[in-house]
Amino acid sequence: MAPKKSAADDKLQLGRPGNNLRIGVVGLPNVGKSTFFNAITSSAVAAENYPFCTIDPEESRVAVPDERLDWLFANYKTGNRTPAYLAVIDIAGLVKGASEGHGLGNSFLSHINAVDGIFHVVRAFVDPDVVHVEGEVDPARDLDIIHNELRLKDTAMLNKYIDANQRNIERMGDGGSVEDRRKKDDFAVVVKVRDWVQQGNDVRKGDWTNKEIEVINVHHLLTAKPVTYLANVSEKDYLRKKNKFLPITKKWIDDNNPGDKLIPFSGAFETAIAAMDEPQRAEHLAANGNATSAFPKIITTGYDSLSLMHFFTAGVMEVRAWTCRKGVKMTDAARSIHNDIANSLIQVDVMKFDDLKAASSEAELKAAGKLIIRGKDARIEDGDIVYFRSGEGKAKK
Repeated sequence: MAPKKSAADDKLQLGRPGNNLRIGVVGLPNVGKSTFFNAITSSAVAAENYPFCTIDPEESRVAVPDERLDWLFANYKTGNRTPAYLAVIDIAGLVKGASEGHGLGNSFLSHINAVDGIFHVVRAFVDPDVVHVEGEVDPARDLDIIHNELRLKDTAMLNKYIDANQRNIERMGDGGSVEDRRKKDDFAVVVKVRDWVQQGNDVRKGDWTNKEIEVINVHHLLTAKPVTYLANVSEKDYLRKKNKFLPITKKWIDDNNPGDKLIPFSGAFETAIAAMDEPQRAEHLAANGNATSAFPKIITTGYDSLSLMHFFTAGVMEVRAWTCRKGVKMTDAARSIHNDIANSLIQVDVMKFDDLKAASSEAELKAAGKLIIRGKDARIEDGDIVYFRSGEGKAKK
């Protein structure tokens, strides 16, 4: 018997519906954004001590760590292992007044508009050699500045839409055609969202209906994007796990955006270990209390904030992690691989990762009767190992 559908299954999500989503690195100048980007991607993006050194956004893909993929690779003894990837975009620093064009703000804000989620880097270290664009280090003030600029930009975009359409909406009056009523309903949603943002709220924190979310997603609003906060601390503070700015940052998040994640990292520490070979890195980490990089946690948290998850295909040729949105149907998951598979999908053979690991092999799992057959309209779950059976003979394992 198919599981009962819950209301949550049909709740629409803010943002684009795709599987290949991008997350942008945002913050004030000189907070460590490009240092973070350089270390996490091993890229050569400029990170000089200059507020607008990174004028054009830089993009790189980073592998998403997953111990399940590692286990599958070891147990299937295949030669090819393909992880999932997260696209990370380095966006030059915003300043106060960016929504009005200050500091090349219009260009930078448009770059934020093009991403699906945000890594918000906030400075939590003091260094007299690295000037702070606002003077003293104050994470709460910096967070206020960035969020205010994003809200101001959203308000301006929504007001532009309202000004361009209000007269036509008023002319429609009461009643009208189905199309006219739809336009009036959509316009009312935009006004409601504009009022919400003007009151100092992010769009992503509103309780919206599916119809409202459909309208919101058309406008690609900046404050509708999920945010993961990254506090850049000194190497010393990172290793001793103590920093005077972290409680201030955490309080601001709890007061303004409760539920959002805060992850401390050290740009200096990550840069240093990124430059080491594996033996040097292992020795250095062991000498510092078995310290670990913050990047795996940052990548997986950012991935999760975009409502993405993994499913796997595994066989003698390759084990691979595929990306899809949480809660999608098998047909939508199959589309991550190929449209032809999705369009002709008949059924899906599913192995649960924990079941496969406990059985130790695919043959043992099948012998135990734990191979699950699902229809194309069933919902895929995180960690499923699948074999798509299509009507065109293009099953993917």
